[in-house]
Amino acid sequence: MRHGGKGHALERRFHLEPFLDFLALERGLRPRSCAAYRSDLTRFLAYLDDRGTAEGPGSVDHVILQEYAGHLHRAGMAPGSIRRAQSALRAYFGFLAEEGIVTEDPSDRMERPATGRRLPEFLSQEEAARLVEAVDPDSAVYWRDRAVLELLYATGMRVSELTRLALADLDLEHASCLVFGKGGKERLVPVGATAVDVAGRYLRLVRPALDRGMGGGVVFLNHRGTPLSRMSVWTIVTRAAARAGIERRISPHTLRHSCATHLLEGGADLAVVQELLGHADISTTQIYTHLDREYLRRTHRRYHPRSRMTSG
Repeated sequence: MRHGGKGHALERRFHLEPFLDFLALERGLRPRSCAAYRSDLTRFLAYLDDRGTAEGPGSVDHVILQEYAGHLHRAGMAPGSIRRAQSALRAYFGFLAEEGIVTEDPSDRMERPATGRRLPEFLSQEEAARLVEAVDPDSAVYWRDRAVLELLYATGMRVSELTRLALADLDLEHASCLVFGKGGKERLVPVGATAVDVAGRYLRLVRPALDRGMGGGVVFLNHRGTPLSRMSVWTIVTRAAARAGIERRISPHTLRHSCATHLLEGGADLAVVQELLGHADISTTQIYTHLDREYLRRTHRRYHPRSRMTSG
């Protein structure tokens, strides 16, 4: 990446900072991981700049991505590092497609490595209950923050979906909400009784005081009366986790993973969970079946009296 103004202009043109904010605030990645993504993507932008094809992300197609992989190979990069660079590009273009910045995801046609996927972090059912109830009771926006947590856990929504959720699409009378996900695809998601009650209290008791006519019709507003940001949601989640005594790193996406895991633990059909989460491919949802089996193995090893080797 070029230093100075040209490098910053390239990053702005390719929406690099919003993507890195998404990784940190919505996916909960650690600073070291975010730095690795930045390094991989700035290398890619420098490659585009050198070949004169850095007009913007919409000008990148699958051919350019294939040629870039060949470029990295010729430059002597290790296969594992090339796979990491391709993984960064898949996450990046997936984000751009979800945000509507590009109409097609050119990384869809990239060859995927055969390595296994990392199991997502999730909460136990008891931890999830503690977290959603751990909002500061003295806060003036208690019911807003509680509603944020209850809806994230009840519906498995992504943070971007929650912050865009419109008043017209939240139907508390019928305990459901219309969610607009990746690529503008919509899905109808049930809302549990507790979330319905808490969201209703927020809409009656808190939102009218926040509304200054600048909210664009969305459900969740900040103190200025504008839509709640991803960073604010991340803050709500992390503060609640601290109050709940959950010491490991928790992000809003942890509640999405927890929702899916607990549905499957309760016997939900995989295809139903796919529909509720808005996964285009059921193979994405299947990661939770692997997670569930690993959870069962860990539980068995921990509690069964003959799960560990004993001397004969």
